[in-house]
Amino acid sequence: MLKLLGARQIGSRDLDDVRRVLDADPIASCMIASRVEEFGVDPRMIHGELWSRGGPSSSLCFAGANLVPLRGELDDIRAFADRACRIPRMCSSLVGRAELALPLWEMLELDWGSAREVRAEQPLMAVSEPLACAPNPSVRQVRSDELDIYLPAAVSMFIEEVGIDPRANDGGRGYRHRVASLIAAGRAWAHIEDGQVVFKAEVGSVSSRCGQIQGVWVNPEFRGQGHGITGTAAVAESIMASGRIASLYVNSFNTIARSTYSRVGFRQVATFATVLLD
Repeated sequence: MLKLLGARQIGSRDLDDVRRVLDADPIASCMIASRVEEFGVDPRMIHGELWSRGGPSSSLCFAGANLVPLRGELDDIRAFADRACRIPRMCSSLVGRAELALPLWEMLELDWGSAREVRAEQPLMAVSEPLACAPNPSVRQVRSDELDIYLPAAVSMFIEEVGIDPRANDGGRGYRHRVASLIAAGRAWAHIEDGQVVFKAEVGSVSSRCGQIQGVWVNPEFRGQGHGITGTAAVAESIMASGRIASLYVNSFNTIARSTYSRVGFRQVATFATVLLD
């Protein structure tokens, strides 16, 4: 890997600049802004490092369970790739604006090997205006005592979306804890009827400007009845009621999901890309 003026780890003196950069791109940076707003830039608290080459105002990248390039030119991307290759790999995926994530992956692939899957075009969508449809009033926050009802739906969604079983490595303990944490934080939503989940979604990240919806899923028994549209609308309405922009990103090939979100009122604001690693 070509050695350049290196990317360095961000320190506390850079916090104000980091916040300005994230605030300038609130929808695309929501995943990282949610951590920085609450915990600053301490790697132990945000579960990863922030890197820059020349200062956050010109380049910025998050390195943790996900590798997320946030800002930079081609030389900055090369510096991020160089730093990532010189340390043990921390991430299981690379995600971010396609114009940053895809060039970064091209540089990393030589050292890291082939990806399990490259999703090169994922429309990043947002809505901050009145919704285009009525929300489902039966969609509500999941209660902690409903974990065992909600968890199988979450597992099914994960397998459909990612292609692997989240319970594979530890019998499901880690994923169960993750889902329980989302429920406890009031960020898991569902329409539950007769003890089974009809619709589910989570608000995976929440910053002061944006809430990012993830894990949208409709029980196969109830598909084709509009639950995805009205359920997503209910979650988006809750986010917007808090004064935030509601956002999500979706695979370009998932025409049904893209149509669903458009009927809610979501419009594309950028393009993400995700690289899934083994």
